[in-house]
Amino acid sequence: MNRVNVKKEMLRWALLRCNKSPTDLRKKLPKLDNWLSGQLSPTLKQLESFAKATYTPIGFFFLDTPPKESVPIPDFRTLNRADLVRPSPDLLDTIHLCQQRQEWYRDFERSMGAGPLPFVGTSKLADDTNIAAADIRNTLGFNLEERQHMRTWTDALRRFIELADEQGILVMVSGVVGNNTKRKLNPHEFRGFTLADELAPLIFVNGGDTKSAQMFTLAHELAHIWLGQAALSDTQALEPSTHQIESWCNQVAAELLVPLNHLNRIYDRSNNLNDEINRLARYFKASTLVILRRIYDVGGVTRDELGKAYENQLAHLMALPKGSGGNFYLTQTARVSKRFARALVISTLEGQTLHRDALRMLSISKMTTFNALGQRLGVM
Repeated sequence: MNRVNVKKEMLRWALLRCNKSPTDLRKKLPKLDNWLSGQLSPTLKQLESFAKATYTPIGFFFLDTPPKESVPIPDFRTLNRADLVRPSPDLLDTIHLCQQRQEWYRDFERSMGAGPLPFVGTSKLADDTNIAAADIRNTLGFNLEERQHMRTWTDALRRFIELADEQGILVMVSGVVGNNTKRKLNPHEFRGFTLADELAPLIFVNGGDTKSAQMFTLAHELAHIWLGQAALSDTQALEPSTHQIESWCNQVAAELLVPLNHLNRIYDRSNNLNDEINRLARYFKASTLVILRRIYDVGGVTRDELGKAYENQLAHLMALPKGSGGNFYLTQTARVSKRFARALVISTLEGQTLHRDALRMLSISKMTTFNALGQRLGVM
């Protein structure tokens, strides 16, 4: 039996990289302890199984020392946190998958004769954040009049995504890597990222986060699109950022969702704080967390009061029951963006894209699923 000479240090590194212990894999790989001790080397087939179980490219195991991995886009997260020093395989694989989708869609747009989108990179850090927010709001049509027709702010979030999609921005919202429900994305590691591009701007929102956080993340990442700046973010409505770019995007996002001048006109300081937060959230169709932050911005609460009220609101939102998953095809189009899915299915049906490539980028394995998706999208 031919065995592969792999250093035990590389095997241990792969376990650490994916945050798994030998106990997690012993049932699937009964000889694992022998490999880790150096008493036995795995066969190629066994090594492939280990690589799959630890989400590690198999070529890494033939290196002498572990590679230094970093995210391939500007990282604006709070990097003084120890848990962010090493990016997880889930984060890296998600970024790489989105980069592949973006590259395909950019080529597709070029083949269709599309020109650059007029809003990408039109803002600068020196620009007034209120003006930038108004430009995003007007470009998308996500104004207060539009939101008044919606029943809840979760409906507004859905419409927010649709409006961005209609303008040519690929918005992908998912809480897992591809369609692998065993690989859940951790919102504490990242909340979203932007891949800026004149033809194919892409925003990824971590669907594992609360719906309220998702709305702020989308608004924040749109500001990055207007800057023409790729970014990886873990921002929240409350938290100040030490990064100038992140601070600017936070201010734009807050103004986009809840214009301060309008809030000032209708904010009732005599009302109970929780009642007023809920009233304003219904009015603006924005999350209670964003409303609370804006109340602080107009001097309605002190910094200490803001912190306490924010924790209470966050605890309430975290306690809300999560959805049961719903319709697979609706979930799928949300994960890859409706615009991207339609373009990919059409291109594949026309013979411009191989079926195997389409299935890979959609993270599905069966042609029956592909065909059903095409029917749901109205292109078959």
